[in-house]
Amino acid sequence: MNNLSLLMDGFATILTWNHLMIMVIGVMLGMLVGVLPGLGAPNGVSLLLPLTFTMDPVSAIILLSCMYWGALFGGSTTSILFNIPGEPSSVATTFDGYPMARNGEATRALTLAFMSAGLGALAGVVMITLLANWVAQFGLKFSSPEYFAVYFLAFCSFIGMSSSAPSKTLVSMMLGLAFATVGMDSVSGGLRLTFGIPDLVKGISFLVAVMGLFGIAELMVTTEEGLSFNGIKSRIRIMDILRTVAELPRYWVSLVRSILIGIWMGITPAGPTAASFMSHGIAKRFSKHPERFGKGEPNGIVSPEAADHSAGTSALLPMLALGVPGSATAAVMMGGLMIWGLTPGPMLFITRPDFVWGLIASMYLGNVVAVILVLATVPLYASILRVPFAIIGPVIVAVIFTGVYQVANSTFDFWLLLFFALLGYLFKKLDYPVAPLVLTMVLGHRAEEAFRQSMVMSDGSLTIFWSNSLVTTIMGLGALMLVWPLISKVTGLRGWRQRLHRQKPENHKSSTPDSRA
Repeated sequence: MNNLSLLMDGFATILTWNHLMIMVIGVMLGMLVGVLPGLGAPNGVSLLLPLTFTMDPVSAIILLSCMYWGALFGGSTTSILFNIPGEPSSVATTFDGYPMARNGEATRALTLAFMSAGLGALAGVVMITLLANWVAQFGLKFSSPEYFAVYFLAFCSFIGMSSSAPSKTLVSMMLGLAFATVGMDSVSGGLRLTFGIPDLVKGISFLVAVMGLFGIAELMVTTEEGLSFNGIKSRIRIMDILRTVAELPRYWVSLVRSILIGIWMGITPAGPTAASFMSHGIAKRFSKHPERFGKGEPNGIVSPEAADHSAGTSALLPMLALGVPGSATAAVMMGGLMIWGLTPGPMLFITRPDFVWGLIASMYLGNVVAVILVLATVPLYASILRVPFAIIGPVIVAVIFTGVYQVANSTFDFWLLLFFALLGYLFKKLDYPVAPLVLTMVLGHRAEEAFRQSMVMSDGSLTIFWSNSLVTTIMGLGALMLVWPLISKVTGLRGWRQRLHRQKPENHKSSTPDSRA
């Protein structure tokens, strides 16, 4: 009942014309970001961050979160109509969404995707509503050793649950930790990894890094492949929408199963991409007609979309309650909170309950707004993709460079942007994961601070990380995640990790004009 009362207070905070308009603007911008390959939710949210510096935190987080929902829906639109995933987590939707649209059922495919996504996101928000206070209260029991154990678990979970090779994930995380240490040491006051460059004394802005890793790098890959947008024209008919909505309860088993998978993957650092692939694979395995998958099977659309959006929403729970983001976008949003002077974690629920519950309330309303808007504006955003990429690409680059300069009004950040763009390009070509790098850049200094404080408390003894049942359990889970790839290899339980690793390149090739013809 306490959570329900706080949620009502959150609705009272956000139910103003100003906030409702911000929701609509955020969803529309997010859909634009989602349909354009080369941007994506993490980069889109980071581009908007400088615009929120003059806004109050509640309005700012509503804008960013609604842009997040819009970007997820936009990625589904291009997956179905163009066979081009606007978001990495939308790749699995192309497997059955595009064939269904190509068979003349574009409205049905889009409605199945959007309604499943809306229900998945709503389930994730309900989970946050029920568990947020409990997780925050649990987090109040933490001291420095427990916090370091949580960060250790988050880092190790990426290694244990990532679809990429563990060695590649580890390299990505080590680079992220190295970038997080650049600048002045907050404890000793010494300079680290600045190489005599004065502009690096202040450190590396994660916003600049994200724009290079997700934005420019993706554009470089897209340009190299000569991507053209030749999609399926679609008219959204009200009767077709109502007919498909009435059909949706037929797939309730897939919905419930996928939502549970998504919530689990969202709370852990596995993220929406792994959730969507895993859900699609499980749906096919348990289907009575697995041969229909890949030819326009409705369960092949419902399952990845429900898992994708429930995971994307659930990723905000550990970010808000424990200060540990569950996805790359949640990490970017966490960075925004820190810029606004808010520290994610259990104390945020005590010091700024209006902010926390205003955000949670906006998730309910924002997802409803997103479903309505996306159904109404699909033809508009589909027409944008018919603009030649030679025009869209330079516009995206100009927006990114403008956003980078707004971060600190420093031209040196342009060089950092180009550096991270090259790094992101190499990561994509060599199939290295980017999300672990972003996560460790955001959490690196917090993990280091918790470790140092723990060492001071124990006079330099590492046994403090095994000093009580709570920290021992968390460290033990982290150690298990660290060796999980080895256990999986020995026992043969590689499961969705191998299937996800195999499916990605195949679908990547299917996005080229030749294969679509």
